[in-house]
Amino acid sequence: MTWTVAPEHFARPDALQLRRDYYDEVASRYWGRPATRAEIDEGMTDDGVELLAPPTGEFLVGRYDDRPASCAGLRRAGEGVAELTRVYVRPGFRSTGGGGLLLAGIESAARALGVRRIRLDTRTDLVEARGLYAKHGYREVPAFNQGPYAEHWFAKDL
Repeated sequence: MTWTVAPEHFARPDALQLRRDYYDEVASRYWGRPATRAEIDEGMTDDGVELLAPPTGEFLVGRYDDRPASCAGLRRAGEGVAELTRVYVRPGFRSTGGGGLLLAGIESAARALGVRRIRLDTRTDLVEARGLYAKHGYREVPAFNQGPYAEHWFAKDL
């Protein structure tokens, strides 16, 4: 069983479904109930995904034995800085090493874009994500935005 991670346009079918799964999970956790299709559609409307493509960013899809299993996005946020977003590993593929490979792929893409620091925000209830970031060298930093769902802020110098 092997992982591969590669850039993929955010609108391609596998990438789109992974993004939908991401929104489903984060919204369902936030509301404490399953998100509806309409709520997922609304969350994906005008969400800035177009910035997750060169030259302003990148979107990666991780595949486990050729099955789409994870995704992550990167977008420029200033000179030498980018934000990590939409990090998701499907539940059935967690604890198989794919999250770390996904972060390594994002960091490589960031370096290619001239990024020297990656930052992100996340919520308290996204425990697995916070653990993944800490395990791979991301450190909690002071708040750098006032997003409605931002409760923890992380950064890593490349």
